Amino acid sequence: MTEPAIEVHDLVKRFGDKTVVDNVSMTVQRGEIAGFLGPNGSGKTTTIRVMCGLLTPDAGHGTVLGYDLTQGTKIKREIGYMTQKFSLYEDLTIAENLAFVAGLYGLRPVRRYVNDTLADLGLTSRRGQLAGTLSGGWKQRLALAACVMHEPKLLLLDEPTAGVDPKARREFWDEIHERAEGGLTVLVSTHYMDEAERCHRINYLAYGKLMASGTVDEVIAEAGLTTYLLDGPDTVAAARTLQGKPGVDEVTHFGNALHIVGRDTGALKQSVDAAIESHDVRAEIVPTSLEDAFIRFMTESQDNMA
Repeated sequence: MTEPAIEVHDLVKRFGDKTVVDNVSMTVQRGEIAGFLGPNGSGKTTTIRVMCGLLTPDAGHGTVLGYDLTQGTKIKREIGYMTQKFSLYEDLTIAENLAFVAGLYGLRPVRRYVNDTLADLGLTSRRGQLAGTLSGGWKQRLALAACVMHEPKLLLLDEPTAGVDPKARREFWDEIHERAEGGLTVLVSTHYMDEAERCHRINYLAYGKLMASGTVDEVIAEAGLTTYLLDGPDTVAAARTLQGKPGVDEVTHFGNALHIVGRDTGALKQSVDAAIESHDVRAEIVPTSLEDAFIRFMTESQDNMA
């Protein structure tokens, strides 16, 4: 059996008296796109930095690409890491930035690597454009080019599409899936539910603790929720009525409709039935969304920085 790209157990990382990563264990198979979800401050970025050798864990152990976590220098040679903030030089051109990165990795001949990477990511026609003048989508494409030009085995993406328009986000994900088909392993943190649903598996981290792990369907099932969709002329009044009622954990507006979510199916049904009787609305059970599960996990977790 092929060794996992990432296999870590009981990782702990503290800063002073704050535990930012709290006994996190996870496995990512080679060629898999694994999503990392969680609220701001949940420890996603710190966990990624521990796994790519930028930070040393205070406890726990594991391997990344067959290297022990203590072998940070070797791990860093085999990965591409795309940070939340654009981190290339804005006063250099696209080609100059890639030439600089090629030099850092000792890639020779530099010109060939730069030209091949420009062609691979559709950047050739913009090679002479200053990075600082690029739109968010093109900056993202340049950052990805810099991450993959040395042909890493593992790509770590830390909220890579923040501030990027929907079309550029879709094109970016198409690119990621193509590379995963070729054997590249990807670990990506995101706040976008549609992006999480494009991952093979997802891991939900809340305030340092891994709350759920599995496919999207498995994570939704693990949340143990029942969801009603209410629509009709009186949804606003029905929402006020349902707030705090037995079995009702969440009341969320979706356009002109409501999502009523709860774990106690029996009590939830009674509350929804009562709302139907007193308001001009109708209800049906619908599949629970990943966003519903996401919100549920957030309400169950405790802010370790509070």
